[in-house]
Amino acid sequence: MTYDAIVKNGQWFDGTGGPSLVRNLGIRDGRIADVSTKDLDETGCDTVIDAEGKWVVPGFVDIHTHYDVEVLLRPGLEESVRHGVTSIIVGSCSLSTVHVNSSDAGDLFGRVEAIPRKHVVAALDEKKTWSSAEGYVQALEELPLGPNVAAFIGHSDIRAAEMGLERATRKDVRPTPAELSAIEKHLEDALDAGFVGMSSQQLLFDKLDGEVCRSRTLPSTYAKPKERSRLNTILRKRGRALQGGPDVGRPQSMVAMTLSTIGLFRPNLKVSLLSAADVKAIPGIAKLFPLMARTVNAMGGDFRWQHLPVPFEVYSDGIDLPVFEEFGSGAAALDLANRLDEQHALLTDENYRRAFRKDYDKKYGPRVWHRDFFDAEIVDCPDATVVGKTFGQVGVDRGGVHPVDAFLDLLVEHGKKLRWRTTISNHRPEVLNKFASDPGIQLGFSDAGAHLRNMSFYNFGLRLLRRVNDAQKAGTPFMTVEQAVHRLSGELADWYGINAGHLRVGDRADIVVIDPAHLDDSLDGYAEAPVPEYDGLSRMVNRNDATVNAVFVGGRQVVDAGEPLPVLGTERTGEFLRAGA
Repeated sequence: MTYDAIVKNGQWFDGTGGPSLVRNLGIRDGRIADVSTKDLDETGCDTVIDAEGKWVVPGFVDIHTHYDVEVLLRPGLEESVRHGVTSIIVGSCSLSTVHVNSSDAGDLFGRVEAIPRKHVVAALDEKKTWSSAEGYVQALEELPLGPNVAAFIGHSDIRAAEMGLERATRKDVRPTPAELSAIEKHLEDALDAGFVGMSSQQLLFDKLDGEVCRSRTLPSTYAKPKERSRLNTILRKRGRALQGGPDVGRPQSMVAMTLSTIGLFRPNLKVSLLSAADVKAIPGIAKLFPLMARTVNAMGGDFRWQHLPVPFEVYSDGIDLPVFEEFGSGAAALDLANRLDEQHALLTDENYRRAFRKDYDKKYGPRVWHRDFFDAEIVDCPDATVVGKTFGQVGVDRGGVHPVDAFLDLLVEHGKKLRWRTTISNHRPEVLNKFASDPGIQLGFSDAGAHLRNMSFYNFGLRLLRRVNDAQKAGTPFMTVEQAVHRLSGELADWYGINAGHLRVGDRADIVVIDPAHLDDSLDGYAEAPVPEYDGLSRMVNRNDATVNAVFVGGRQVVDAGEPLPVLGTERTGEFLRAGA
């Protein structure tokens, strides 16, 4: 028996959570052909990896990405693949590129996901050849995909395409019966094409870009209960998932979306909500997420929270950070991001500053950002004297200036050359460990492909494995490495019904070889890399090349010693993963 590739002597994890064992893996025709204790015949085998002392795990599944645009231009998606992600899901947060035209797609993605609008428009103008969900799948299949791709259909996408963006974002307009039937048909067609479900958003601080409907919330937020119920009915019947984003400012939104999982004399609904986070601004809420999941699942639901299993550290150039959208004065400044002279005048206006200080001083109620400029460090600025300080410290140094005024003064003077960072959630390791091991919580929410200057969580899976490994070595385990691998791979693939996440005979040969000795501080390092397709925009990335020795997708090695190989993105190794196939 001959093999296309062999990975030998490694500690093999099959993705089920079962015991890991030292095994030799033989790969043929893109599949695992053999898992053996015996040496495999290397005759005629082009690729042999000696993984002694290494972990051989299934490729990770990233359930929450915004690669919808980048996959068309850069289908290798190497920033995720080089960190062990071999399957990704696009179409999150009600946003997809299946039906809307290029201009509307630019308005949907540009501000919400911080992908420059002009590049969204240009990409779809150049690449879009499809007009249906099946056509979209076929277009992806024709690309030299690096990882495997699965997809949600976005509620905002199908709503805007059918009603027009302007009507779809008006409170006084509801879809006509014909439009609602067409929206349902779009969802049915997507599920027929193998989409894993539908994403829908109710969060009110996600705002549109462009000029036509600028600063309105996403189309899905205007959907009434009747529309949402009819779409959920289709998902129930088909056994597919709803990815939902409740409005953090309206707790009833979270409750309603959570309870929608319960069947009550009808099929239950798979629901994955955004997101379980240990929010600095509301620390007590961390106890609520596991409780809600246990409660509705005990009532027959099939409910999961999504959770980023690492500290949620964000960076900002000036005021370009989505958390400012959650209060009026911040949103007013971002509304003028395309009219900088007007924005500058606003930031210097004393009435505006008074309103900003009032918003900042509201420390209670539902919110995401802690609104503490003493917990916001300046990392780059033309004025070197402020680098390394917080805005609060700068205010103190300037004679007791209010932190808001210290921030706005520097913003007016330096604009986007003022770069700073803060951690808004997931800052307590003991809470992260509870979330990571809770069966009602899914591990994901990397937002890969979006917020290119704000965050980089491409290596979230490796960082979780480091925490698990360190806890075991310290004698304080909160889960086994086998369980952690399962939670990052097989568990997610099984829940969404896609063919990924396992390394048993006959399974897809999507493999990651990890050196546990390099699950170290390099995983936390800051790095940037240009995106040529976005005019060389410098994106935040992760670089820990010594940690990942090799990555295989579909039986082909695509990463070696942390570096993408030429095959990645030039020859097709991944495929579109149809749910239920």
